[in-house]
Amino acid sequence: MPDNSGEMYAAREKIHPREVKGVFQNLRVLSVIVLLGIYYGLPWLQWGERQAVLFDLPARQFHLFALTFWPQDFVFLALLLIIAALSLFFFTALAGRLWCGYACPQTVWTELFMWIERWTEGPRQKRIKLDRSPWNRDKLVRRGSKHVLWVLLGLWTGLTFVGYFTPITELMARATTFSLGPWETFWSLFYGFATWGNAGFLREQVCIYMCPYARFQSAMFDRNTLIISYDEQRGEPRGGRSRGVNPQEKGLGDCIDCNLCVQACPTGIDIRKGLQYECIACAACIDACDQVMDKMDYPRGLIRYTTENALEGKPSRILRPRVFIYGTLLLLLMAGAVTGITLRSEVNMEVLADRNVMYREVDFQTLENVYSLRILNKRMEERHFRLEVSGLDGMEVITRPETIRLGPGGTDNVTARVRVARDAVSGPGNPIEFRLVAEDDPSVFSRSRARFHGPMPD
Repeated sequence: MPDNSGEMYAAREKIHPREVKGVFQNLRVLSVIVLLGIYYGLPWLQWGERQAVLFDLPARQFHLFALTFWPQDFVFLALLLIIAALSLFFFTALAGRLWCGYACPQTVWTELFMWIERWTEGPRQKRIKLDRSPWNRDKLVRRGSKHVLWVLLGLWTGLTFVGYFTPITELMARATTFSLGPWETFWSLFYGFATWGNAGFLREQVCIYMCPYARFQSAMFDRNTLIISYDEQRGEPRGGRSRGVNPQEKGLGDCIDCNLCVQACPTGIDIRKGLQYECIACAACIDACDQVMDKMDYPRGLIRYTTENALEGKPSRILRPRVFIYGTLLLLLMAGAVTGITLRSEVNMEVLADRNVMYREVDFQTLENVYSLRILNKRMEERHFRLEVSGLDGMEVITRPETIRLGPGGTDNVTARVRVARDAVSGPGNPIEFRLVAEDDPSVFSRSRARFHGPMPD
């Protein structure tokens, strides 16, 4: 029950994480550089005469280097989302919230914004002092320069995002002359404002209150999951002491209660209280504690990646059935995606029978069905196709023109008339198959099944 004498909700206390050095922080820095380098640099890469990665919505073409995907390839997007979900399950079961600590966009951009904040306002104690100080020229310059850089970075982020949907060279040229279209302007400002707000102000609140993953992550943990943990048996009772003092002689554990692990945490938690859902597994507390252990000449690992079973002295199995199951499914799906993309047809054909007239008699011995064909050339070059049909003896297909020409990425609606002798038709629905074949390469084809309708048998 809340205390009615006070506030129901506590006001947020701004967190100023201490900058620490170490193996895990070096990995985080490398992750930020690589991921942001990909995000900001990818739209500028060229592939032939076009942008290497471009999602051209008006043309319904999605270019990814040498590959061009179409709405008909939606199955690959669904497969990609399933692979992403399984990857999250796999890495969470293996080592907790690795995604949150090293690759989540919120974490990555927040880290970048915090670099700017440290550069303009100084280290942790100086930032805290600046918060408490009255407004003066120094504070105005530092805060003003920080927000100018934040806004510029947010706008650049928004323009880069739009550059994945509009050729970025044209987009930036129009941006410099303030001649962007209404939708380009909206999404650039919207995404830029979201980046500025989330990474600059909300920060850990997104991870704690808004991200659903923080709430259901525990369902994927077990006692053999690698998580960041404080070794209570080794560290307690905690207390201050001089360097070189044997803690056992004073009845103390290895923890000197310096609170550097708390100061380094970007979400402001105390890892010594056990695993908490606010922990994003950034491992800043590990690096901070290891530095202290080195100075005290104690062994590293008071805070470390370990399992609950290992902390209790029980056998621990990191490679266990659920990890193998997730890993096997992930490999199978990835292999299936690669195989599907490699073997996908370069032409797509959809066949619809004429619903107004099921069939008609050309003469007393021949029946005819009419079909509408929608054809898509997935290659970015002109192709010539011919239409074939099979399923009944003596079938004949007629198209005008006989050779179907499609330009690069072109589509066309073709009317096909299929004729067959009345004697070859055995009822109202006879299975047949259309086959569209490239004239210059018979290995490029598309097949579609349909039914040839005829009269009821006597």
